[in-house]
Amino acid sequence: MSENVTVPAYPVTDAVREALAISLRGCEELLPVADWTAKLARSAATGRPLRIKFGLDPTAPDLHLGHTVVFNKMRQLQELGHTVIPLIGDFTSMIGDPSGRNNTRPPLTREQIEANAQTYFDQIRLVLDIDRAEVRYNSEWSDPLGARGMIQLAARYTVARMMERDDFARRFAAGTPISVHEFLYPLMQGYDSVALKSDLELGGTDQKFNLLMGRHLQQEAGQEPQCILTMPLLEGTDGIEKMSKSKNNYIGITEPANTMFAKLLSISDDLMWRYFMLLSARPESEIAALKREIDSGRNPKDAKVLLAKEITTRFHSAAAADAAEQDFINRARGGIPDELPEFRFGGAPMALGNLLKQAGLVTSTSEAMRLVAQGGVRVDGAVVSDKGLRIGAGTVVIQVGKRKFARVTLT
Repeated sequence: MSENVTVPAYPVTDAVREALAISLRGCEELLPVADWTAKLARSAATGRPLRIKFGLDPTAPDLHLGHTVVFNKMRQLQELGHTVIPLIGDFTSMIGDPSGRNNTRPPLTREQIEANAQTYFDQIRLVLDIDRAEVRYNSEWSDPLGARGMIQLAARYTVARMMERDDFARRFAAGTPISVHEFLYPLMQGYDSVALKSDLELGGTDQKFNLLMGRHLQQEAGQEPQCILTMPLLEGTDGIEKMSKSKNNYIGITEPANTMFAKLLSISDDLMWRYFMLLSARPESEIAALKREIDSGRNPKDAKVLLAKEITTRFHSAAAADAAEQDFINRARGGIPDELPEFRFGGAPMALGNLLKQAGLVTSTSEAMRLVAQGGVRVDGAVVSDKGLRIGAGTVVIQVGKRKFARVTLT
């Protein structure tokens, strides 16, 4: 599916080389580079913007920084004057993307898709200039395709080629069921590229097979095939697993500014540079200069604060980022944040472990007991050492670790 199809040659100017460098920044793979360079050169010579597609299946309503890696790349290409197309997969979501799955993903209802899509738009606006984007829904052309069109599309690809896909091959070898409708997902995603006449499709590294499908189907349709650009999956705050809510290592883009800032400060010094490359709008030359300063003895925390303030400013405001920095300093000195989540429970007196769990500060009472034993729990600023402590009626401020706080009223 990755055959090269050379685009007619136009002069490769310095501006084209700069656009290519921006395209390549932080990316995992750009295929084929020669074709993308030629497309950029043609666009520069003719003034015709390139069409850049990114498909979104609104399978969950909340986005985290890991999701924004591709959006950042789209924004960079949008600022070069190209047309970015956030494509809402309202049709494909009802099939369910099998990428990276060990079992069949349940399809979404139309109501779930519409609710999630609206939330996506509200959050994507924080990264992309939606007003200058071409927002599309793939039901526009997928619904009219009908049964006849679907069968004709399926004839464009073989089962043997479909089984080359890693997740299908693993599931087949393990005897795990693969539903026939799952084969339709990459076909329909590829057909989106035909319908949109896209020049470039973006996605995560786990989407490479689907992206190449678009290139293949465009060639089958007699179109100039799109190039594909994959972006790496961003590690979460633990520096090991990819960012995910299920791993509790995520930084949500709608989280409070103080929480976002503190989480960014918590990442490792090594991971910080990956976040700079994939999330920051700073030029690569500036990031390289900053890294040289750190390597020469400057405190890595200085660079991390710059990163945290930039990202927090993007999703909140400069004032909120400044306040979050001050809040972090206050916490480091043992102070209590100005804004705390507040809870009110009945049942006083309540065992400390139950209180911590109900307030969402721990996931279990056993975790609470472990933290008490480690000196990681404070009530009104005092370290708690008694695992059997019961909190009476009234209001207290609970602190777990360095960053978790809650004001709890018991009645």
